[in-house]
Amino acid sequence: MSDETFSLIGIYGGTFDPVHFGHLRVAEELIEILQLDEIRFVPAGHPRLRNEPIASQHHRKIMLYEAIHDNKKFFLDDRELRRSGESYSVESLRELREEFKGKKVAFCFIIGVDAFLKLPNWYLWRELFELSHLVIVNRPGHISFEHHACLPPKLQEACSDRWTDDVNALKRVSSGFVFTAVTTLLDISSTTIRAYIAAEKSARYLLPDNVLNYIGTHHVYTRENENR
Repeated sequence: MSDETFSLIGIYGGTFDPVHFGHLRVAEELIEILQLDEIRFVPAGHPRLRNEPIASQHHRKIMLYEAIHDNKKFFLDDRELRRSGESYSVESLRELREEFKGKKVAFCFIIGVDAFLKLPNWYLWRELFELSHLVIVNRPGHISFEHHACLPPKLQEACSDRWTDDVNALKRVSSGFVFTAVTTLLDISSTTIRAYIAAEKSARYLLPDNVLNYIGTHHVYTRENENR
């Protein structure tokens, strides 16, 4: 049996409407906690289980690029914006596995605890375990779980033998583990930022200045329907 380990790549999805320091700080800490080679930010095109984003795909892509382009381990992956129809994480992971075929790479799919608890509602959700490791991060204002027994029954059963707190375990196989990461919780939300901007209140220090400047220049959230 080979002692060669897998390199780890984080996959961080979301609407990023707009991206803010809460997103960026979690990603920065996960680079260190999981010893990731890189994190790919994957903005959703048309999410199936949440409302359509307020900002257009074009604006969300540019805002995300502005926020991450100077970090050598952060990358923008716009595959879901280029895909027609609803956004499915399982399809993105399938594509990534095919693109990295033959390479010793394992993907760590980053998911907030609120979304994780709803995982059985996702499209082909059990296949996620075959394509990646799942990395759960807590989110301010959302329930966290102390005991796995409080999970929905389907999720509890699916994860029963997958839990690990060993980062090295994630490097030994290409998929299948569930890891809970303890990160700094910055109580910032895209919803709050949009509300501040719409009300002409300052959103400074909640998101990068270049993103805030872009929002102001292009009036991204001035009217709720302006950029649909």
